[in-house]
Amino acid sequence: MEKIAFKPLLLAATLLACAPLAQASSTLVYCSEASPAGFDPSQYTSGTDFDASAETVFNRLAQFKRGGTEVEPGLATSWDVAPDGLAYTFHLRPGVKFHTTDDFKPSRDFNAEDVLFTFQRLLDANHPFRKAYPSESPYFSDMDLNTTIKSVEKLDDQTVRFTLNHIDAAFVQNLAMSFASIQSAEYAAQLLKEGRAADINQKPVGTGPFVFKRYQKDAQIRYVANKAYWKPEDVKLDNLIFAITPDAAARLQKLKAGECQVSGYPRPADIEIMQQDKNLVVQQQPGFNLGFLAYNVTHKPLDQLKVRQALDMAIDKPAIIKAVYQSAGQLAQNALPPGQWSYDPSIKDAPYDPTKARALLKEAGVAEGTQINLWAMTVQRASNPNARMSAQMIQADWAKVGIKANIVSYEWGEYIKRAKNGEHDVMIYGWTGDNGDPDNWLGVLYSCAAVKGSNYAKWCDPAYDQLIQKAKLSSNHDERVKLYQQAQKILKEQAPITPIANSTVFQPLRREVHDFKISPFGLTPFYGVSLGQ
Repeated sequence: MEKIAFKPLLLAATLLACAPLAQASSTLVYCSEASPAGFDPSQYTSGTDFDASAETVFNRLAQFKRGGTEVEPGLATSWDVAPDGLAYTFHLRPGVKFHTTDDFKPSRDFNAEDVLFTFQRLLDANHPFRKAYPSESPYFSDMDLNTTIKSVEKLDDQTVRFTLNHIDAAFVQNLAMSFASIQSAEYAAQLLKEGRAADINQKPVGTGPFVFKRYQKDAQIRYVANKAYWKPEDVKLDNLIFAITPDAAARLQKLKAGECQVSGYPRPADIEIMQQDKNLVVQQQPGFNLGFLAYNVTHKPLDQLKVRQALDMAIDKPAIIKAVYQSAGQLAQNALPPGQWSYDPSIKDAPYDPTKARALLKEAGVAEGTQINLWAMTVQRASNPNARMSAQMIQADWAKVGIKANIVSYEWGEYIKRAKNGEHDVMIYGWTGDNGDPDNWLGVLYSCAAVKGSNYAKWCDPAYDQLIQKAKLSSNHDERVKLYQQAQKILKEQAPITPIANSTVFQPLRREVHDFKISPFGLTPFYGVSLGQ
């Protein structure tokens, strides 16, 4: 972290005597857990990437209220929905400024052209910008928005209409998610003209509360306040710095020393230490998350149900929760967290039974000593504070039933990239809900459409898919609950994943930080946050 050099007190006193008293600059340092893979939110699905871009640099048409799941106006002041549910008309906020940076000087305010560029780029594989800078948008396709949205059209400079091919009960909530951040069409055109289209992912320009200044991989990201922000009460810091600190122990020491004021993803073992420090505050709330194992069903022998069932029942999940999550973890038996509406409490795990697991493996023709690569994240997550330890415990459990697990780890960005390509056998992963809708779990993580995206099990079941698609098209809440609960039963029966834990979210910060609100979606937002005594 770059340190600020302070002048001697005598010089400071002299300067104060010779000049009017100026307000001190406020700089908040956030000890983040990993380097982002990039700064174009549409390309990613990780909180690390969204914190560094969507939660700082960008806005969306709609947004979630701070600390909650309720949608409120963002870059759109309001929207109208057609009686048949197939058209949404957004009325855009006037006078919104895009950031002025060293590379870009906007000549106009935000308008309909920016909305069109943002979504037409996502919809059209032959879009000129996408041709110049090929990129995928996994969230957009995982949620079927590429087939849901029929067209996006400009009615006038301040009005845009989305026409859908079919009803999407969570459409506005989806557009409030990070991946739907609005890009500048003018900036994109400049990048295209200069042959620098890839810079949209390295030098972001948005309308958000903070302006991107520079990024040093594995070291820091620097932002300054957007003094022209359309919602000035949300900008109370002059400078925001992400000090990238992958080691949780190092984050704790920096927080205690005042080198950072907010820190991400504490280890459960450190919570009590933080709570006893009079200079720190530890916020907490029930997590809207799930830590789980995904079995790549395209790899043998994981294509066999009996093998997946055997590996599932061979894991001593309570032991993992006790050692890894400690007091912060609760046993998960379902693919949804208990706080998600439509959660089916009747779904239960098969009992822990190594003897039966060994028998199932034998029935499936799996030889003693068969090797399986078990991938473990190198970053801490609310859904799993120590994936490496979890992997070691699973490795020991599987050894008891004759399976040799080789633990594999990569840097976070590489981990996700390789997993999307299906290189893993089994991977430890976690998810925190993004918009409060069940489709954000059951569709994004396990649908056929998501096999090339966030469906790391690479599992595609037509009966399951039919249920979740039908639920997504329904505007009847009770019917959606019924359909999603049927889908949960299929998911449990087919075992493409092993749910491990739902965990409590802890957010440590120094006492001088004011009005920080935990995001239910696992993000780290600095809207409205200030520093004081």
